[in-house]
Amino acid sequence: MSAVKPRVTNLVIDCTDMDALAAFWGELLAMKVTSREDDWLNLEPFGQGGPRLSFQKVPEGKTVKNRLHLDLYVPDIEVAGRRASALGATPAGEPLGRPEAPFRVWYDPEGNEFCLCTEH
Repeated sequence: MSAVKPRVTNLVIDCTDMDALAAFWGELLAMKVTSREDDWLNLEPFGQGGPRLSFQKVPEGKTVKNRLHLDLYVPDIEVAGRRASALGATPAGEPLGRPEAPFRVWYDPEGNEFCLCTEH
């Protein structure tokens, strides 16, 4: 029996307001909505053949720390942080990491963590 190698097709974020959250992430990542249903919304793929960022409507709000989050490379975490804040994100704390490669944890409008990172 040969092993089947799975392919990641979607990175899914559960949310209570998928339109608002998709608008935040779409603007932050410069990605457009490609499809929408009553309880599911897709943004375009990350690059050619990459997974889509998807949003699934759920009745409950977020209550605990994410076990999976996105690390987003940016040249300057302060500049990118000001833009994320203007879109509705809030910082989770002060910048961390080495002075030459800082990162900062942020919350999206529904409290999902993501990091703005410089090169590791």
